[in-house]
Amino acid sequence: MSRYPKYVDLLPVANVSGVIRLPGSKSISNRTLLLSALADGETVVRDLLSSDDTSVMLDALQALGVQWKQTGNANEYIVRGTRGDLPVKKADLFLGNAGTAIRPLTAALAVLGGDFLLRGIPRMHERPIGDLVDALNASGAQIEYVENPGYPPIRIHEGRFNSHELRVRGNVSSQFLTALLMAAPLMARTDDVTIHVIGELISKPYIEITLNLMRTFGVVVERDGWNTFVLRKGQTYRSPGILHVEGDASSASYFLAAAAISGGPVRVEGIGRNSIQGDVRFVDVLAKMGANVEYGDNYIEVKSGNVLKGIDQDFNLIPDAAMTVAMLAVYADGPSVLRNIGSWRVKETDRIAAMATELAKLGVGVEAGDDWLKIVPSDTIADAEIDTYDDHRMAMCFSLACLSGQGKQGARIRINDPKCVAKTFPEYFQAFATLCT
Repeated sequence: MSRYPKYVDLLPVANVSGVIRLPGSKSISNRTLLLSALADGETVVRDLLSSDDTSVMLDALQALGVQWKQTGNANEYIVRGTRGDLPVKKADLFLGNAGTAIRPLTAALAVLGGDFLLRGIPRMHERPIGDLVDALNASGAQIEYVENPGYPPIRIHEGRFNSHELRVRGNVSSQFLTALLMAAPLMARTDDVTIHVIGELISKPYIEITLNLMRTFGVVVERDGWNTFVLRKGQTYRSPGILHVEGDASSASYFLAAAAISGGPVRVEGIGRNSIQGDVRFVDVLAKMGANVEYGDNYIEVKSGNVLKGIDQDFNLIPDAAMTVAMLAVYADGPSVLRNIGSWRVKETDRIAAMATELAKLGVGVEAGDDWLKIVPSDTIADAEIDTYDDHRMAMCFSLACLSGQGKQGARIRINDPKCVAKTFPEYFQAFATLCT
């Protein structure tokens, strides 16, 4: 029997306060696992996120012959690197709905060659991968679609790279560029590798995470703005020995938003002023809306201000954390508009459509466009039964609607299918409950 019920009922909450130790970052965790597997030497990975997305990456690496073990310490793993030569050349890899697993593995396996089937849950088969496959095939990879062109599942065959200059579109998902960057050292044994980004690159902070971690593993990428990336030949991944995974900045957003709504203080530990994650910039949005923010080296603390202000802002850089801003808008003093969030439509669900549907249940005014969302707050928040669309961020975002604050009484909220939070934060509802008084 699952440890998750069919739904979670949340009663109105008067105040929130406390301290939360964040789980590890999903983006850093899965990148670190793959880089550790490709590196020379053993890597001790500490504070790895324990979630569905990291589980499928660990399972995939094991199927590819990578040796890893969990130590006696919680969330600590030792990964034995393969020096860029994965032992197993044929495998059927089930990757759930983890974009941070399927995209980088596609690029790495296409370069290394073999016979690999990469597949996932039905929603994964609706999430585009065509831009990445096109970039790889144009340079000599042999990747074919098993069902629908442009989408998983895909089969990777032995290719022959005849070009070290790749081109990829940047306006659908930054994970395509991340995948090519992480695979580039596997191609750079004899020639420099150049990657050109076609069009606007979205979610640039996630590329900064990728480049930062590659440097940690001894590989330096030169870039000309956000359009051209060059990796000089001869660079290979080398284990840093020990790597600590930062707390997840996206997960932090829910607790910090709760403090901005309902008083606080709430402190999250595991990230701070020097975080490499772009989503830490969510805290700047909180300050702009009127919350009080304090940074430390390894913590962020938030208290609510007198009034939460409506906001009109471009969220191209932090699209995941922007979902939490949509919930803050429910408590704001006027309308809010979230712009340049078109990437929401190709995430775990069509998040623009899903957010618009569920926000309307709370009684607020909602308008949605191709890449924007407008929220007009109401005087009261209606009790609601929230559908989550098998999307972890939907469940976590709408938990905030039970909060009282900013002159509004929290609602009675039922979150359907709460097990979806296992994708990134299995203990979310328990952690949230510790703040509620």
